[in-house]
Amino acid sequence: MIGITILGSTGSIGTQTLDIVREYREDLRVVAIAANRQVDLVEKQVREFTPKFACMYDEAAANDLKTRLADTDTVVLSGMDGLIEISTLDDIDMVVTAIVGMIGLRPTIAAINAHKDIALANKETLVTAGHIIMPLIKEKNVRLLPVDSEHSAIFQSLQGQDIHGGIDEIILTASGGPFRGKKREELTDISVADALKHPNWSMGRKITIDSSTLCNKGLEVIEAKWLFNVDIDKIHVLIQPQSIIHSGVQFIDGAIVAQLGVPDMKLPIQYALFYPKRRPMKGNRIDFKALGSISFDEPDTDTFMGLKFAKTAGKKGGNMPTVFNAANEKAVALFLDNKIKFLDIYDIIWDCMENATFIENPDVEEILMTEQWCYDFIDKR
Repeated sequence: MIGITILGSTGSIGTQTLDIVREYREDLRVVAIAANRQVDLVEKQVREFTPKFACMYDEAAANDLKTRLADTDTVVLSGMDGLIEISTLDDIDMVVTAIVGMIGLRPTIAAINAHKDIALANKETLVTAGHIIMPLIKEKNVRLLPVDSEHSAIFQSLQGQDIHGGIDEIILTASGGPFRGKKREELTDISVADALKHPNWSMGRKITIDSSTLCNKGLEVIEAKWLFNVDIDKIHVLIQPQSIIHSGVQFIDGAIVAQLGVPDMKLPIQYALFYPKRRPMKGNRIDFKALGSISFDEPDTDTFMGLKFAKTAGKKGGNMPTVFNAANEKAVALFLDNKIKFLDIYDIIWDCMENATFIENPDVEEILMTEQWCYDFIDKR
C-alpha cells in the first residue's frame, strides 16, 4: 500500500490523481490532502477518501472545514505549517506536489528532507530552486518523478538508456496553443475566453494561458535542464499540434526515443505513482490509421516571446528564473482579471527581468524575496 499526500487536491492534477486512487484503492491510500479555499470540494474528498489530515492554506477556509468535518476523524490543519506537516508524515511514501505557485517550495523541500518520494507537478519548485532541489534529492536518496506530460515522456524515453554522455538533445514538444500560426498584430485584442480555449488539453486557467503565450513551454525548458542535467541549448522545442508525441530524446548515435499517447494527464500521473511498474488504464488509445499524419513546426518566438524570455532567464540562472516565473504569474492573474491585454504579459515579464537585482546563488529566502519584489514592482508600474 502506497501512502500519499496530495498538495493541491482540488486542481486538475489533484482531482485526476484521486480518479486513479478510485481505480486502485487496494494499492493507494490518501493519507492527507491540501487545497487553498475550495471547502465544498475538499469536504467531499474527505468524506470519500477518509484521509487522516486535510489542510486548507487559507485560515478562514480551514475553520469552515473544521466545523463541517466535526463528525469525522480527519484532522484539519492550515497555512504553511499545515502543508509542511502533511508532507512529512511517517505513514506517507510519496507527496504529489500539484499545488500552484511558490507555496509548493517549502513543503517539497521538507518532504525531501523527510525522505519522501516526490511526484512533481509544481513547476515553480525546479524553475526557481533547481539548484537547491536536485542536490538535495541526491543527498536524501529519494525519487523525483515528473508528472508534467512532457517531462514524464522524456523520463520514460530515458528508461534503460545511456544517460551519461549519451544524450544529444532533448526534444520538448508543444501543441502551439490556441493561437498557433497567428502573428503579433493579430493578438492585440485577444480575450480571456479566447486564450482559455486550448485545442487539445483540459487544464487549469493559469497553465492554459501560459500555454497560449509559450511561457509554459519556457518554464518546462528550465525544468528539463534540472531534471535531466542538460544545457538549455540542448533542449529543442518543437511544435507538434496533435499532442500525440509528448516529448523524446535524441541520442548521440542519432536514435530518437519518444513517448506517444493520447493527450491525457492521467497517464503521467499514474506512471509516477506506480513507477517503475505500469498498470492498466481505461480510456482512449491512439488509432494511427484514423490519425493519418503527425505534423511538426518550429515555435514562433518573435510572436510568442515567453519561450525566448524563459531561455534567457534559464541561461543566466541565479534568481532570474524566479523573476521570469513571478512576473508571468502576476501578469497572467492581471490578464485573467481583464486588467491588462494579452500582449502586456510579455511587456511585464521583460520589464521585471531588466530591472531585477541579480542574485547568483539564491537561498529559499532570497527566492521568495525576489518573488515579492516582482509583485511589488508590477503593482507600482
